[in-house]
Amino acid sequence: MIRVGIIGATGMVGQRFISLLESHPWFKITQLCASKRSAGLPYHEAVAGRWAMHNPIPMQIRNMTVTDSEDIALIKKNVDFVFCAVDMKKEDVIALEERLAKAEIPVVSNNSAHRMVDDVPMLIPEVNAAHLALIDAQKKRLGTTRGFVAVKPNCSIQSYVPALYPLMEFCPTHISVCTYQAISGAGKTFETWPEMLDNVIPYIGGEDEKSEKEPLKVLGTVANRTLEPLRTLQISAQCLRVPVSDGHMAAVSVKFKHKPSKNEILARWQSFVGEAQTLQLPSAPHPFLHYFTEENRPQSRLDRDLGKGMGISIGRLREDNILDYKFVCLSHNTIRGAAGGATLMAELLVQKGLI
Repeated sequence: MIRVGIIGATGMVGQRFISLLESHPWFKITQLCASKRSAGLPYHEAVAGRWAMHNPIPMQIRNMTVTDSEDIALIKKNVDFVFCAVDMKKEDVIALEERLAKAEIPVVSNNSAHRMVDDVPMLIPEVNAAHLALIDAQKKRLGTTRGFVAVKPNCSIQSYVPALYPLMEFCPTHISVCTYQAISGAGKTFETWPEMLDNVIPYIGGEDEKSEKEPLKVLGTVANRTLEPLRTLQISAQCLRVPVSDGHMAAVSVKFKHKPSKNEILARWQSFVGEAQTLQLPSAPHPFLHYFTEENRPQSRLDRDLGKGMGISIGRLREDNILDYKFVCLSHNTIRGAAGGATLMAELLVQKGLI
């Protein structure tokens, strides 16, 4: 078993990591880290009144002592790599993750701080596994042999970028997308955020910009250990918080340089197989993309758990009056969009010999 630490173990994403890794065939949690106020407490006390998962805290985790996220020497002693899901200022996250990497601890991050750093791969394993080539350049910059940082993209893009990727041969040029994002993306439940009941908030700090910029890196190309973002695509995004517990939905309109037929789009979605599926990684969903023919699908409550929360749901493909086509996508934001996506990325890193 590969020894895993979770940095930020008491937050919602940290809790999701614990829930997902309870019976993982490759990974065993050996270190739980959080802020100084939680350090020294048994895990169940550190999250008393805040455990947000449907399943109870795993028995092997309940009494594990939480340690300080800043205790790099202790973390290095007990882990082979870490998942990082801390709630800190961007500059503090960058500093912490680089200290971990320089201590020769690979970091698989759920945080946004390193996403747009040129030599840090930002991965959706089915889409851009080739970006792992950036790690060699990053190690050279950091002066490490094992340590590096790899990140997953923002949860808001992980519903629609996977649907776009099989269509890249048709050269999409313009995308207009509106995302409808669940409250768990803010680390909240309806019990802790009753103001969201019967409410929609048309602003999520930084999300519009992330949804417009991050896909261009994910869909870019790597040559000679250098990333070239996709420059032929323009994206306009609006991100709304909606009264849904889990599941981010995206309404997408897209224009192509070479307009495909509807049947060509459906065929690409149906036949697409990503590297995670080819490698039979433990967390890889089969299928990765699922198109619903029903007019009223996908739905958050019904479809967010597709593929144990790792699948991407697509529906309502039709012609658009302004651009070429429009469709709707859905993904589970705290599984595929956060802890599950990071777990799949770690599995890919193991398979490629980087962990």
